[in-house]
Amino acid sequence: MDIRRKQPMGVELVKRGIVKESDIENALDYQRKNPDMKLGDILYELDVCDPNVLISAMGDVLGTKGILLTNSIIKININEYLSTDIARKNQAVPFDIENGKIKVCFSNTIDNDQMNEIRLLLLNKGLVMEPYITFAQQIEKILKSLDGEVSSEITKAGNSNSTTTTELVDSIIKTGIEKRASDIHIEPQEKDVRIRYRIDGELYQAATIKKDKQSQLIGRLKAISNMHQEKQEAQDGRILIYDDYNIRVSSQPNVYGEKFVLRLLKKNADVRSIFELGYPGNDEAVRKSFNKKNSITIIAAPTGEGKTTTLYSLIDYLNSPEINITTIEDPVEIRIPGLNQIEIDKKSTFSSALRTVLRQDPDVILVGEIRDRETAEIAIQAGQTGHYVLSTIHTIDSIEVINRLRKIGVSDYDIASTLATSISQRLVRRLCHECRREREFTEEEKQIITNISNKYGMNVDLSNIKTYDAIGCKHCNNTGYYDRIGVFEVLDLDDEIKELIVKGASSIEIRNKALEKNYRPLAVDGIKKVLMGITTLEELNNKLLIF
Repeated sequence: MDIRRKQPMGVELVKRGIVKESDIENALDYQRKNPDMKLGDILYELDVCDPNVLISAMGDVLGTKGILLTNSIIKININEYLSTDIARKNQAVPFDIENGKIKVCFSNTIDNDQMNEIRLLLLNKGLVMEPYITFAQQIEKILKSLDGEVSSEITKAGNSNSTTTTELVDSIIKTGIEKRASDIHIEPQEKDVRIRYRIDGELYQAATIKKDKQSQLIGRLKAISNMHQEKQEAQDGRILIYDDYNIRVSSQPNVYGEKFVLRLLKKNADVRSIFELGYPGNDEAVRKSFNKKNSITIIAAPTGEGKTTTLYSLIDYLNSPEINITTIEDPVEIRIPGLNQIEIDKKSTFSSALRTVLRQDPDVILVGEIRDRETAEIAIQAGQTGHYVLSTIHTIDSIEVINRLRKIGVSDYDIASTLATSISQRLVRRLCHECRREREFTEEEKQIITNISNKYGMNVDLSNIKTYDAIGCKHCNNTGYYDRIGVFEVLDLDDEIKELIVKGASSIEIRNKALEKNYRPLAVDGIKKVLMGITTLEELNNKLLIF
């Protein structure tokens, strides 16, 4: 056989004395039965020589560097630079950064299209790519670990003829619970069904299931969610068969079937203290801010940033036998002893429920969300008649709460007379304490921190402060992060700011006046948590775009 004509890589490896000609012949025989496998991967599979020597030589032949990719040499959080989906599509794993260059491993053949796609993505992040090659088996092993090490279990269940649909759905849900997922995405694709988990705010692909299981999977989900089996339209339901969890279910047809999103809500979850959530200040300051009458406190943030969790913490903080607290929620996510909790259904609204609650002699009222003018006006009326009202609103920061209330029709006078505190927050991922790695701040990082510190009057000495890299381990599903913490900004409306509101002042005017006082934007609290070793600048930037 003319090995040179058939396998130039094989010829070079033989010529260099890395493998024998018989090894190449055996590899070619193996390849006939496994046509999708490349020669280098087969030689690695057959264990014909030292894999470090083999991949190094293959790199030389291809004009790049070869490396044996293992978890131990991965020095960065892969998901911060490439999503799992992109990494899998291009068979690429970034593993280290050095002198402004990011090292990226590809499977053992050079595909220019794959490399160019990754190169452009990283250039947009300000990074120059330095390519390496490794064996496809190692790339896949790393990608599976990124998926939370659940891929094989669920995929096996989904693709096994002996696994019932009930067992498959149970496996998907229980794995989500085990991995601390807040949401499970079950998504029909062209050739399979994709399972993804949202963990600490980030989506991770966990598994794919054969397409022929799709109809049974959807049928089972509809059955346990009390949805109509025959309707191929958007539906909402609940799964109540898990003792500790109330699972909200949403379905939405797409071009390949019906997508399902399952929100996992623990029935008897412990309410975390306001300080555990990362709220700034001490007990005295919090009690002063939130132990009020004749006023409203509003928490502002985009969807999924922990507004409801903070509300629960505040309510739990205020809860005592001497206070009548009533909540109006959609839905009730956590049941707290001592509270009167009302759940909105299809026949009621926040505004109608709030009218009824005002006749129940409340001291404190929690309104899950201010969505419209009617709800806002009744909440303000409650605040003006001796009650303390807590609620949330969808907007970007604490200053914009004022504009948001204006836009839904609340008068400047009513805002100024009742709004006492406006809070904005974001959730950032906490560094995993099992694997975080201490290091010095780079000069670029010091400059970013110094610029923010100088802008907002922070007194920061970086000479003796270390930061940490997110490395990744089994404990954190190889993300480098475990759990989340809030980053907060608090606007306490004093007489001067209230006067500006009544005069119809713009957001810029109100912000400038607030900055003269104690108001500090989200970035300030975020930087403090970076300096405390709680999170990273990269994570903070992903949320706040501070650089």
